[in-house]
Amino acid sequence: MNVSKSLIFLCAVFVLVVFMPAEEVFGLSNAFQGKVFEQKDQKPRDSVLKVAVGDRAPDFELPNLSGTTTSLSEFRRKNVVISFVPAAWTPVCSDQWPGYNILEDLFAEFNAILLGIAVDNIPSLYAWTREMGGLWFPVLSDFWPHGETADRFGVLRSDGTAERAIFIIDGEGIIRYIDVHDINRRPPLETIVDQLKRMTSPDNAGRND
Repeated sequence: MNVSKSLIFLCAVFVLVVFMPAEEVFGLSNAFQGKVFEQKDQKPRDSVLKVAVGDRAPDFELPNLSGTTTSLSEFRRKNVVISFVPAAWTPVCSDQWPGYNILEDLFAEFNAILLGIAVDNIPSLYAWTREMGGLWFPVLSDFWPHGETADRFGVLRSDGTAERAIFIIDGEGIIRYIDVHDINRRPPLETIVDQLKRMTSPDNAGRND
């Protein structure tokens, strides 16, 4: 993708995020009506981070929906965005992950991969993501030992769910960005785009701030 095409794509993402209705951008389809667990607002954050920007990210190996495992280390030399979500079959999570489908080409442009992690078991995640219509990125189960990976990052909540958190890790395995978001709200797509663009800019290569 050349510079002009990249700029056009970034503008398209901006228009989608800013001007389109949230349900269209994030993809909570009619298929989910009556199937998600409606929750009251929860404590926005209920954990203490165990990592910081500039730290080497803890490696992990977790089962995926293909019946194998996926590890962080296998994506060395790629930028990795990790999306922890609290629980399957809940409204905000069911909006958030389908919304990343519009970013697939942009991730490729930025030499990046997205990993979705939840503490639910594989059968639940399989059924949930099929209801979404499919996702282009690996979905991993941190079910057992329960929440072990979330805990290593410091985003396991006291009720056993994970925080709604984004970690962006560079090709050397160093954490470059952290957002432990309000669990009741979706992290904005444009922030991920901005961070990846910044990381791949020649002026910012190698910086950890």
